[in-house]
Amino acid sequence: MADMSSSPSQPFDVSVQTVEEGHEKPSESWVEEVVVLALEAADAPEGGGVSVVFAGDDVVRELNREHRGLDETTDVLAFSFAHEGEYYGEPDERVPVDEMPGFTLPPGQPEPLGEVIVSYPQAVRQADAAGRGVREELAALLAHGVLHLLGYDHMEPDDEAVMKALEVRIMADVPGAPAGPGTL
Repeated sequence: MADMSSSPSQPFDVSVQTVEEGHEKPSESWVEEVVVLALEAADAPEGGGVSVVFAGDDVVRELNREHRGLDETTDVLAFSFAHEGEYYGEPDERVPVDEMPGFTLPPGQPEPLGEVIVSYPQAVRQADAAGRGVREELAALLAHGVLHLLGYDHMEPDDEAVMKALEVRIMADVPGAPAGPGTL
């Protein structure tokens, strides 16, 4: 499993992990840049951490089944530590990360924002079906997942319009996207 963390000069802590090898992946620095663009576009407070995991369909399907009750592959999942939703439990039932038994954040360390898990094979299929590059698809999925971490959703038309507008703004700034079909 590869694990790379962002440089200390960035306003956010971004880690990138791969749990399925064998596919060409974008560089960790590019992933970090896309995540930071999304965090900045949504005016996230500096210092929060985001973990990005590239996984296979089986891992994402199992997580989708376990946490969302949907026994199907999906493209991206977001697990927020700061925002509740249908699958996070009621606000009064949630325990902040730094209050979890056996887990202590270092002094002055901001609470992590959460984790974005991308099904890399699903991203490739979606890019091919849409006739766009894998890099563009991954950037869209990363932006979408990060916005979910920050509490944005698309359940109501007004909320969806806000989220889509942010995604368009983020994508306009993504380096190297769009690329041609099937390319990184």
